[in-house]
Amino acid sequence: MIASPTLMSASELLTYDARGRRTELVKGKLLVREPVGGAHAGVLFELTVAIGVYLRSTNAVAGRVLVGDPGFWLAHDPDTVRAPDLAFLSQERLKGGPISEGFLKSVPDLAVEIRSPNDRAGALLQKVGEWLDAGTPLVWVIDPIRTCAQAYHADGSVTLVGANEALHGAPVLPGFVLPLASLWGDR
Repeated sequence: MIASPTLMSASELLTYDARGRRTELVKGKLLVREPVGGAHAGVLFELTVAIGVYLRSTNAVAGRVLVGDPGFWLAHDPDTVRAPDLAFLSQERLKGGPISEGFLKSVPDLAVEIRSPNDRAGALLQKVGEWLDAGTPLVWVIDPIRTCAQAYHADGSVTLVGANEALHGAPVLPGFVLPLASLWGDR
């Protein structure tokens, strides 16, 4: 008889020492990933600045941008905690309160995953599905290597964005348009 592995809880994940690695929890199973590379970090910076400028220049949308793999508690017993590269939460989702310590118990309005060279397409699609199933209205997957992106919408539609096209933030960030090429820096 083979004993089943012990499942980890979200509370245990909060205190787990991953030694500088990025962690997530999927149905109680620990997922450990290596730190991201330079291209990934550069895209995250450019995207964070662009959304930040947009939020400061318009009163149409108020909310918070979170980066650095913020943990969102998506399921319980067994626990799932996912961490996007960037998340946007509207004031409506924040309910006017401060962001608490620990994992967030709501879902973001926008979750952004930046594909790393070692990310598998199937694993990324699983993560996109988990975001959408949990109630995230918009998920972007940005691929710096292939210089393209996909926008996954709550209604099940997918928008493919080529290197010379733009990401659109509607309905989460109305009026936000970002030329994808601006994310690649001086390549």
